[in-house]
Amino acid sequence: MNYLYKLLIVGLGGFIGAIGRYTVSGWIQQIFKNAWYPFGTLGVNFIGCLLIGLLGGLVKNKELFQSGTRLFLMVGLLGAFTTFSTFGYETFSLLRGGQFLMAGGNIAAQIILGLIGVWLGFLISNFV
Repeated sequence: MNYLYKLLIVGLGGFIGAIGRYTVSGWIQQIFKNAWYPFGTLGVNFIGCLLIGLLGGLVKNKELFQSGTRLFLMVGLLGAFTTFSTFGYETFSLLRGGQFLMAGGNIAAQIILGLIGVWLGFLISNFV
């Protein structure tokens, strides 16, 4: 499978995943109208983590899905649906492999750097 074909598969999955994120998050947020908490984001993150765990388990335990299907579902669709699912799966893989310190470091780095990135971006926006 050539690189351009892989990009096309990931892009198509991403297109569908992004639409899914927008739609599902909106539905969930509508259920909790005027909520003080972003339940839509929490919902898609949980659903994405559940699905990537299921798919990852099927790949690992049942050797299901060829590489193109994995790219479409796990990288494209779920990657656009929520990158938190990828973060959760990668951290789980580290834990499963007994790399507890690395898993903890990943959790801390993702959260801290993510918040710093948002803060820096917000600061930069004041000068643009």
